Parts: sequence; C-alpha cells; structure tokens
Amino acid sequence: MKTQLVIMAAGIGSRFGEGIKQLTPLGPNGEIIMDYSIKAAVDAGFDEVVVIIRKDIEKDFREIIGNRIEKKVKCQYAFQELDMLPGDFKCPADRKKPYGTAHAIYCAKDVIDSPFIVINADDYYGTEGFKKVHEHLIAHSKDSAGGKYNMCMAGYIIGNTLSENGTVTRGICKQDSNGFLTDVVETYEISKKADGRITGEDDNKKEVVIGENDLVSMNMFGFPHEFISELESRLIKFLEKNNSNIKSEFLLPTVVNDVIKEGKGTVQVLPVNDKWYGVTYASDKEYVRKALQNIKI
Repeated sequence: MKTQLVIMAAGIGSRFGEGIKQLTPLGPNGEIIMDYSIKAAVDAGFDEVVVIIRKDIEKDFREIIGNRIEKKVKCQYAFQELDMLPGDFKCPADRKKPYGTAHAIYCAKDVIDSPFIVINADDYYGTEGFKKVHEHLIAHSKDSAGGKYNMCMAGYIIGNTLSENGTVTRGICKQDSNGFLTDVVETYEISKKADGRITGEDDNKKEVVIGENDLVSMNMFGFPHEFISELESRLIKFLEKNNSNIKSEFLLPTVVNDVIKEGKGTVQVLPVNDKWYGVTYASDKEYVRKALQNIKI
C-alpha cells in the first residue's frame, strides 16, 4: 500500500530573520533539513513526497533541493496561496497572513491520495517517529473507511525539543490510559531553568511546571486519506465564521483536537525518544549543523 510524506514548507519563518529558513544549507555538503527528513521517511517505507510551498519560492526550492529529491523518490508539489479557498470564498484584500497549517494540507488535496504523514519543513525529527507513524498507517489503513478517523501522532519528550537560544511554544499532550490523545495544551515561553525545572506559561501567563518526560506535539501527524474531506468541510465552516478576521488561522492541531472532542476520531500517541532539531532562531543554526554532521544521507 502506498503512503505519502507531506512536507509543509510554505511558512514565512519570521522569527528566523535570514531569508527562507527552510532552504538554509546545514549539512556538510550543503544539505538542508528536508534532505534528512526525506531520507528518514523513505527508509521508513514512505513511497512518495508531497511538498507544499508558495509559488514565489518554487524556483529557489527546485534549484536547492527539488531537482535532487526527484532523482531519489517521486515528488509532487502543491501551492499554498491565499486565494486557494473552497466554493465562492474570497480572501480579504488586506489579508497578508497565511491561513495556517490545516489550510496548507487542504491546498494539497489534489495530490494526496493515500495515507500520509505530515511534518514541518524546518524540523528534523530523527528516524523513530517516521517508522512508528508508517507502521500505524499500514496497520490501520482500512479502519477509517466509513467510521471514525484512526489518526496518530509522534509524541516527543519535552526536554528533547527545547532551544538553547530562546523560549519555545509547545503543545503538551494529554492522554488516556490507552495512549490516545485527549487534549493538546498550548504552553508558551517554555525553557529549562538553572535548577533543572522546565517551565512555561499558560494562556493567562501563569507559570506552569512541565514534567521532564511529558510528551509534546511537533506537528508530526499520521492521517488516513479520508481525513482530507474532513479538512475541507471544516475549512468551509471556519471561513463562514472567521474569514473577515485577517489574522485568523485554520490550524491542524486545532482541527485534530475538535475531531477528538466531537468523537469523530482517535489519535494514538506514539512516544518517540529521538531528539528533535529545529531552527527556530537564527542562532540555532550552528547547533543544528553540528548535530547533522554525523548523519549519513
């Protein structure tokens, strides 16, 4: 059975501050983070790559990595643009902000035709998460047909996802006794203190202490193909309510949370011990570059 790797690479990356961060060379031979993610996904068994980009970076993307990817694995492109909306919806003239990660997946609906994993372009997830998600997708490929969506998510240990160069925002995973996701609690300004505690802030800016082994979502989800139609119907409802708000976003974690709470699907949390690497800040580059030196692709 075919499975697809879907890479969200249309983000602006405003906090990075130096060009298009998804295309920053970090490997010893000029590789970018996506090179490593694609290698890990293909090794895990994924058959095709779908890259979601913006039209304005297509030329740079193809020159820096796209042409190289296509020699190793089948690669298709989708474009997240503000005017890619269902039905008669129109983007407000003064909107500049992208519609969000769930909208990005919607923009790829014409090329996603099988169970798929979703990742961020500027994150390196290691190898374990790809293997576990792929195994779940294969084992449960028929479970969602005509019933609840059988989804999964790689859960990373919070301490393996922090930046040495600033605070981060993470979604803390809450699970039931069977390892199914019950909620993702957005927690802000997370950092490790001198005394070893990991703390952050809740929505009310109140300090919260995070367990060192708590799992967080890093936007690595596994979905059945049928989930695409659910995204589209929810996007229509989102636009009916929020399209006049030019800062509103249609986010993948929010959609997943809503599906769970409405009893329309389950998300199996798959614990991952690998360290996550990402370039949240420009100063993260050297740290990530050193980590990638010993990874062969």
